[in-house]
Amino acid sequence: MSASFAETVPFGIYIHWPFCLSKCPYCDFNSHVANSVDHARWRKALRAELAIGAARHPGRVVGSIFFGGGTPSLMDPETAGALIADIKTYWRVTDDLEITLEANPGTVEIDRFSAFAANGINRVSIGIQALNDRDLKFLGRVHSAKEALRALDVATEVFDRFSFDLIYARPEHDPKAWRKELREGLDITNGHISLYQLTIEPGTQFYTLHQRGELVVPDEDLATELYEITQEETEAAGYRCYEVSNHAKPGQESRHNLVYWRYGDYLGIGPGAHGREAVTQPDGSTVPMAVRRHRAPEIWLDRVEKHGHGTQEETVLEADERLLEMVMMGLRLNETIPVSRFERIIGKGPRDVLESERLETLIASGDLVCDSAGLRATRQGRNRLNGVLGYLFDHSA
Repeated sequence: MSASFAETVPFGIYIHWPFCLSKCPYCDFNSHVANSVDHARWRKALRAELAIGAARHPGRVVGSIFFGGGTPSLMDPETAGALIADIKTYWRVTDDLEITLEANPGTVEIDRFSAFAANGINRVSIGIQALNDRDLKFLGRVHSAKEALRALDVATEVFDRFSFDLIYARPEHDPKAWRKELREGLDITNGHISLYQLTIEPGTQFYTLHQRGELVVPDEDLATELYEITQEETEAAGYRCYEVSNHAKPGQESRHNLVYWRYGDYLGIGPGAHGREAVTQPDGSTVPMAVRRHRAPEIWLDRVEKHGHGTQEETVLEADERLLEMVMMGLRLNETIPVSRFERIIGKGPRDVLESERLETLIASGDLVCDSAGLRATRQGRNRLNGVLGYLFDHSA
């Protein structure tokens, strides 16, 4: 990764808060249920790991901060405020710095919204998932539809920007019901909405039920119909599908997530956090690194208190790994991966580094476009992106 790329792309900071009130049956994120949390101890540890990260990356310009989890809206607002203040001390920040907090629509979190805003949070992403109590119960959510609507009302009053999530392709999900629910959601949101197709992930409760045949998800035809309804309704409401599962009005895209999808650098702190960091060497060159923190909260906390950081592994990303990650992330977007990005990260253009016969097959099938601007996926290609990527990078043949 060249120095020019690192200097011109805003740096992202991801902060992981691992605790939740309960574990959702579909969730494979690094989240844990804790009876109690020593907030002062956790605040000190997160600030310590952030300080180590700052020493590794002097001179960067931070464009976004994202508090994810878990349920970071359960942390003390003062913890968020202290971390934001530290970031502004360590680095220059952009004038439009985006600071997002993931939140659940429970009463405890709603009552904290104003305090989080006072401590610097300027955007929330609310995990609602459904707008009816039956499906909320199925999804293991502890809030009601009434609480979800109240959370959105409060978010509207407190924050200029907010987003919320809905999950579709639930068992026996009726297309008419989804269209009605989605329209209700689009009437509420003010610029951004995330719409995820339910996936059955290994290690989750849903995975076990699915393996036993006790949980049946929509077949491919129904899932495609629900996807098409999603596109129709969001487009009619003025929302562009700028990423496979994310829809926004112009200028309301998640700037932090765009750092990932455009393959920029970001620092991850907290249990299980990942980072992609261009680390400056003594000779002035930069080496692209993948960094991963210890996943278990108690192990991470112990390591930070002993060593100042909870890093479990950091590895140099070789050219083929950078290519795979850059294309895998970039094709999720409704935009081109520019030739200049290929050249900066890999040193060559897309046709020089991608397997030509497979690339041409995907172009001919209408899944990809590769031209003088760069490489992009069509709407069809994004709808079946896993298959496209699997074919493009299959080196077994």
